[in-house]
Amino acid sequence: MAVPVWATFDAMCAERDALKRLVEDLPDEQVPAALAAIRHQHEQRPGTTWPPSWFASFASGRPDLGSNHDDVLAEGFGRS
Repeated sequence: MAVPVWATFDAMCAERDALKRLVEDLPDEQVPAALAAIRHQHEQRPGTTWPPSWFASFASGRPDLGSNHDDVLAEGFGRS
């Protein structure tokens, strides 16, 4: 069964709110260790770049695809 997008969003917001509350409640002497742990997790993420490699990766030979999209779609764009 698929999970609705809003449910995932609500769960992420609740988790972030809980994390913020925990950080705010930390004693000052524990903040540096917690910050180091979070930075370590952040550094372990694979790097992402923008734009992705597939962005603008096709060539149609038509420079006006955006300006006349209704005409292109009416012609059956993408159909043989």
